[in-house]
Amino acid sequence: MDVIANLFAGIPPDYKWPAEFCTATTVVVWVLSLITANVSQVDRLWTFLPTIYTAYYALLPLLPHEPLFFLCPYAPKALHATMTNDFSPRALMMFGVVFIWMCRLSYNTYRRGLFRLGDEDYRWAVLRANVPGWLFQVINLTFIAAIQNSLLLLLGLPTRIAATQPHTPLAPSDIALGALALVVLAFEFTSDNQQWAFHAYKHAYLAKEAGKSNVQPYDKNQQWPGARLNFVPEDAKRGFITRGLWAYSRHPNFFCEQSFWWIITLIPLLSPSPPHLVYTASFPDLSGLLQNPAKIIPLLAPLKDAVPALALSALFFSSTLFTESISYGKYPREYGAYQKRVGMFSPVGTLEKGLFLALRGKKYAIDAIVWGKGKKD
Repeated sequence: MDVIANLFAGIPPDYKWPAEFCTATTVVVWVLSLITANVSQVDRLWTFLPTIYTAYYALLPLLPHEPLFFLCPYAPKALHATMTNDFSPRALMMFGVVFIWMCRLSYNTYRRGLFRLGDEDYRWAVLRANVPGWLFQVINLTFIAAIQNSLLLLLGLPTRIAATQPHTPLAPSDIALGALALVVLAFEFTSDNQQWAFHAYKHAYLAKEAGKSNVQPYDKNQQWPGARLNFVPEDAKRGFITRGLWAYSRHPNFFCEQSFWWIITLIPLLSPSPPHLVYTASFPDLSGLLQNPAKIIPLLAPLKDAVPALALSALFFSSTLFTESISYGKYPREYGAYQKRVGMFSPVGTLEKGLFLALRGKKYAIDAIVWGKGKKD
């Protein structure tokens, strides 16, 4: 215990318990991955950990000054009184929005079956089959366990900033950004449901074509509102969804997920309460910058508080490239056309791709592959 205490002795008090908890979850998921030969342990916790860290900072006034048991959350006595004397309305609002995010993701994770201990994200199986065993275990320890857990801790840090700000009533920026976050979650929920409905249709259609009678026919009225799309047989044969929100983004759920955490990151930074995003550095002239490149450092200072959102976007970009390489390998003609026609995340990319293909006279042919004769929505 003394070794552990010394390990965390130099950590600032407002990071101490989150760092301890993050270290513990990293060790647990890594050990479980070795025992079970299943590396999706952190995937099962993904829906809860950002909410736990957010709740920690939002509910600091409720916590004891010393841990009551191992890993019990506590508010060290060294914390500034601003954080522990009373609640921050901004931090509480952020916790409420993140809690709704958790409910959405938990529901989607549950129906996908990922909460079952034997299930593993299909991408890990593909990666395992394509790299040496020792390298996969290195990736398991460094990226899957350590880096992902650290990222989930980072997602709770915007609420730490809110908790350090004066605990004033919610500002118009808080209300506007909180409402925008809920709108983004509604779109993300809809994109999840559209994908779920597509796979239900695809499964039912292909089962019928194979002569199986034990599969329930697809009924779009059983799907959530917003996901009752008019799928046609060529959609099932294509193998992946291109309708609804997926007609405007190849990954609308990923786009919304990144947007949500950018909003959470910006809530305290755009508030009128300090510390917030105040840019005071003046840009040096080019000759001075060439003589002393270190002058660029003060210009980058405001980016440090955007690290949670930046890190998440970097993760999503890299993981999406890997996911799409798998999809392209399964459907090279169809998915290749989809990539040429629809933007990876932003619908703006889809508009640009459409205009570019139209100028080259290839839009009609690509559209026919991506959507066929059916309507986009």
